[in-house]
Amino acid sequence: MKRGLRDRVRALRVTLWTLIIPPTLWAAHFLFSYLWAAVRCAKLGSFAESPTAFAIGTILALVLIALAGILAHIQSRIPGDPPPHESGTDVDRVRFLAKATLLLSGLSFAGVVFTAMPVLFLQDCR
Repeated sequence: MKRGLRDRVRALRVTLWTLIIPPTLWAAHFLFSYLWAAVRCAKLGSFAESPTAFAIGTILALVLIALAGILAHIQSRIPGDPPPHESGTDVDRVRFLAKATLLLSGLSFAGVVFTAMPVLFLQDCR
């Protein structure tokens, strides 16, 4: 019984971290996008002309958000768990957090894509 409880606590910790990661990455990418746009518009360096570093940062954020979503999906489908909706169980709490993480991952993924588009295609700042 102790092992099962230990596994549940570990699953809850993993699910909580995956719940925090997607919106945090989106927020960091949002600030990175606007900083990159400001540097590019002000022409503060030759690196600002090439979108390679920005594209790498965007792809990294998208991959990490997708990994958090995949991990949450795995957490929501642990084999051998009782059926859903047994009110108040630890399994239902983990499933709820995993489903919330899936939603946040999807929204954060779309947020990163839509934040990156204007910066990648920015032509002139006048």
